[in-house]
Amino acid sequence: MDIRRAVGAKVGISREKLDELWRYRQSDRFSVRESAALEYAEAITREDQEVTDACVEQLRKHFSDAEVVELTFIVGYQTFASKFAKAFRLVPQGFAASA
Repeated sequence: MDIRRAVGAKVGISREKLDELWRYRQSDRFSVRESAALEYAEAITREDQEVTDACVEQLRKHFSDAEVVELTFIVGYQTFASKFAKAFRLVPQGFAASA
């Protein structure tokens, strides 16, 4: 997580919270709303997971239809950007410390 981590820090997300993204389910640093968004994003991006009805139901408790569309677009765009960088073997540019 390079530029995205740097952007997160720039908009005020604490380093501790960024460090705990990988364990958001166990962390008390994330709100229920944030956890719902992260679960949805994870289900979209991981090949071993599905976007379940329960996941969408939880998401819709916290996000409007327009927000769900925007979140889905952002997850898709970031997934594309990651695959693009991989295809061209782009290396991190030093915006954030290595995890």
